[in-house]
Amino acid sequence: MKFQLKNIIALMALVLVFSSCSKDEDPINVIAGEGGIGLEFDNVFGSANLILNTQTNTTSQGENLKISDVKYIVSNIVLTKEDGSTYIYPKMKSYFIVDESNEASQTIELTNIPAGNYTKVKFGIGVDQTQFSLGAAGQGDFLTQAQDAGMMWSWSAGYKFVLFEGIFTSPTVTTDTSFMVHTGQTGTAYNYTEVTLNLPESATIRTTITPDVHIFADVAKIIDGTNKIKLSDNNMGGMGAMIMGGANLPLITSNLSDMFIVNHVHND
Repeated sequence: MKFQLKNIIALMALVLVFSSCSKDEDPINVIAGEGGIGLEFDNVFGSANLILNTQTNTTSQGENLKISDVKYIVSNIVLTKEDGSTYIYPKMKSYFIVDESNEASQTIELTNIPAGNYTKVKFGIGVDQTQFSLGAAGQGDFLTQAQDAGMMWSWSAGYKFVLFEGIFTSPTVTTDTSFMVHTGQTGTAYNYTEVTLNLPESATIRTTITPDVHIFADVAKIIDGTNKIKLSDNNMGGMGAMIMGGANLPLITSNLSDMFIVNHVHND
C-alpha cells in the first residue's frame, strides 16, 4: 500500500511538472519570433480633425488658416522595449513621407521587428545630415519619392522636412493671402529634429499580433506651439507669407517636438 501511495504521489508530481511546462510554452506567453507594427499619423488642428482647403482654423494669435497641403518626412525609427532595450529599424528602410492628401501614406507599416512589449517610439522629422552626406546616389529610392512629392528644393538645397501651405487672414491681413512654411537645411543650420513618444500602453508585437500606434499630429503647433509665429509678420505682399529660413525656422523646428502625441494603441 505504501509503495502504491508513493507511485501515486510521484505520478501527481509529474503531471504538475508537465502542466507547468505546457503553460509556460503556450504560444501566447512566449515572446519569440518577429512581427510588425503600424504607426498611424492622424493630422489634427488643435482638437479638430484636419480637413484640407475648406476648414477654417484659428490660431492663438487670431489668424485664420485654410490649409491646403501638409507633408512631413518621418525617419530613423527606434522602438524601445519595456526592459529598456531598443530596436533600430534598418536605416535605408526608415524614410517615409506622410501626406495629408494621401491616406495610404499616413500609416507606416514596419515589418520584421523582434517580438516584444514596446513602450516608446522615437523618430526623426526630416532626413538626417549623415544620410544626406551620402550624396544623391546614396539616397536609394527615397530621393525619387521626395522629388515626386515636392519634398525637395533641389539636390544642392536639400530636402524639405516639413511642408505646410494654404491661405490665411488676420486682423492686419484682411484678404485671403497665401502662406508657405518649409523647414530644412538653411545655411549652417540643418534643422533636423527627433521626437520621442511614450506609449500609453505597451505595443505587444508578436508573430500573430500587429499593433497599431495611433499618433495625433497637431499641425497648429508648427507655428502656434511654444514659439508663436505670426504669418502676418512674414507677409511679403504679392508673394504671400513665406517662411523658409531666417530666425523663425529654428523656432518652428523646436515646436515640432510637441506636435506629436500617442492617442492610443491597438493590440489586435
